[in-house]
Amino acid sequence: MRHVLKRAGTGAAAVLTWAGLMAGLTGLAGCTAAETFTEGKSRAPGDTIRVTPEDGAKSIGRTDPIEVRVPDGRLERVTVVQVEDAQPTELRGRISADGRSWRPVTGARVALAAKYGVDAVAVDAAGRRSARHTTFTTAVPTDRFIGYFSPENRSTVGTGMIVSFDFNRTIQNRAAVERAIRVTSRPPVEVVGHWFGSRRLDFRPRAYWKAGTKVTVDLRLRDVQAAPGVFGFQHKTVGFTVGRSQVSLVDAAKHTMEVRRDGGLVSTVPITAGAPGNPTYNGKMVVTELYDVTRMDGRTVGFGGEYDIKDVPHALRLTTSGTFLHGNYWADPDTFGSRNVSHGCVGLLDVKGGGANTPAGWFFDRTLIGDVVEVVNSRDRTVAPDNGLGGWNLDWPKWQAGSAVG
Repeated sequence: MRHVLKRAGTGAAAVLTWAGLMAGLTGLAGCTAAETFTEGKSRAPGDTIRVTPEDGAKSIGRTDPIEVRVPDGRLERVTVVQVEDAQPTELRGRISADGRSWRPVTGARVALAAKYGVDAVAVDAAGRRSARHTTFTTAVPTDRFIGYFSPENRSTVGTGMIVSFDFNRTIQNRAAVERAIRVTSRPPVEVVGHWFGSRRLDFRPRAYWKAGTKVTVDLRLRDVQAAPGVFGFQHKTVGFTVGRSQVSLVDAAKHTMEVRRDGGLVSTVPITAGAPGNPTYNGKMVVTELYDVTRMDGRTVGFGGEYDIKDVPHALRLTTSGTFLHGNYWADPDTFGSRNVSHGCVGLLDVKGGGANTPAGWFFDRTLIGDVVEVVNSRDRTVAPDNGLGGWNLDWPKWQAGSAVG
């Protein structure tokens, strides 16, 4: 699996249609749509690249094994980087002589209370490349707490990005912790925090960020007391830039998606949404992950063995619970724009392996983490504000009411 942050250009694009493209993609085999995936499971296309620790692992110790392996072929490149540090630090490692494994060099150790990203590229005997991205977090001292946050430092994001913190311990003194995190922007706007339970704190402005905004996040959590005997660990400043504005409106009843860039209509794309028994959530959702290819296994989300597709192309995560907007090569092309057949995701026409000139490939290449996808006219409820970055579904007074500092 390749985890890629796509940076879209800022120039205006012409309005596009897909009728001719769809006509050239007839004859694809159709099958039951397989549309959802949850965290913590393998998302590689098969088991080509094996990473230890597993994706999403927490509390990894400084002496715990870190390894990347391939059963055949060879590793071309492996990087393990501390992703939330203002000056990202790479864990030094070496690929073995036979190309089958990567391990840290002698004496190299991960930092405590840190998040790491693993990126590996492998080449098989036929010269075909595959890639995988995973993350893990290291152990935090028992008397300390830490907040894992998104987006990544120095990233360029869409206008719907919400700054989100997940804390590794229960926060009892929420006001003290919220005051110790300051989110500011140029041009300046009011930014307010909102607590979802005792371990998650999100920040956003009243409306979507304006394109070109520079956002700074100051963490002054070191020695802030969150609970009796539990103190903060982080003291750093990070930031991100807001790119062009892109908001896409999915109409589940019309089976279309209108893509608007800086307010202007770029394209109307045919889609398939959730079938009557498994409708797609309504509401505003924010893209949080982008995968060139990923695995979707129905057993991870309560659908039993209904499907297990190891090579779903052009997948964009919209919710933590498993809603994606992704390419679909297994459904009949006539499905798109006419019927809703998925298990809850939004599907765009694609080809096996992912096509650059398909609707799914076109949209994927023009999407940023933080872009907004809004679904209307579906027969489901509005997505919960804490399911992914769904906080835009709360009006401003309700959002402000979730702050611990008033």
